[in-house]
Amino acid sequence: MNLFIDTNIYLTFYHYSSDDLEELRKLAVALKTGDIKLILTQQVKDEFRRNRESKIADALKRFGEQKLGSQFPQMFKEYAEYNELRDAIRVYGENKDKILQKVRSAIETKSLVADQVIAELFAKAIPYEADAKIIEAAELRMRLGNPPGKDGSYGDAINWETLLTKVPKDELFLITDDKDYISQVNDANLAEFLLGEWEEKKGTKIHFYRKLSDFFSDKFPNIRLASEMEKDLAISELANSGNFYTTHSAITKLSKFTDFTDAEINGIVDAAISNRQVYWISEDGDVKTFMQNLIRGKENVIDPKKLSALSILYPSDPELGPELDDADIPF
Repeated sequence: MNLFIDTNIYLTFYHYSSDDLEELRKLAVALKTGDIKLILTQQVKDEFRRNRESKIADALKRFGEQKLGSQFPQMFKEYAEYNELRDAIRVYGENKDKILQKVRSAIETKSLVADQVIAELFAKAIPYEADAKIIEAAELRMRLGNPPGKDGSYGDAINWETLLTKVPKDELFLITDDKDYISQVNDANLAEFLLGEWEEKKGTKIHFYRKLSDFFSDKFPNIRLASEMEKDLAISELANSGNFYTTHSAITKLSKFTDFTDAEINGIVDAAISNRQVYWISEDGDVKTFMQNLIRGKENVIDPKKLSALSILYPSDPELGPELDDADIPF
């Protein structure tokens, strides 16, 4: 699945937005699974670097201007709630100063969560640079008055020409909130000119979204949190592990979580009793501790035969059931 995200979407995570940073985290995990191939043009990368600071500055300005009222009618002062309101205003001011100090420090060191996740996304994305022919085509597009783009600005046109020229002829999922891409009749659709041009030149479909959350709701509706995707990925890694390193890597990732669904528990159990690599290091301290903690108290959700098989791997835990001969283990 090829996905292109316009600069304005990345920048919303530094400003006031309805999309939570969790959406970016989900995308970062989805790139690891290989479900999504993120397309990154040099134009988007440059625009992001140019505009990050100004976007942050505007957000800080707006936040700094937000104030709680400190003036009250005299008749309010006779009630106990008045003092509670004054205390709340004082605490608000103190916490506002503290969070601003922390945020400013993170801004300077580029250690905001948005900085970290976007850096990870850019590092994993497929890069595309605009050559002289693409820039020339973008200039011609602007002179002809064809979207996308604004007078005197070629950025959108360069991105679009890059997508038309260099991206493989597969379906494209495009996320942008730039009005130059949006239909004037229905703002949930891509502009008719761009839709027709893509289908004519690429022979494939293009799917349009205005928010990253809309994309995930449409294509991955069952995924609510990035942590769910991370667990699924680690369980798959454990099940398919072929060496000591990948087995330990998967166990380390899974050990970060304390809550697993019944399906996730059974997926891990299946890996433990069917993958010889996991079996061979079952006496390893980290692996053994993780498995015993995972199963303890959850015996009732595991298939009895699988639970019995685990007693061979973890005989020190009497709750796992009676020990069996090696021949009874299903691997």
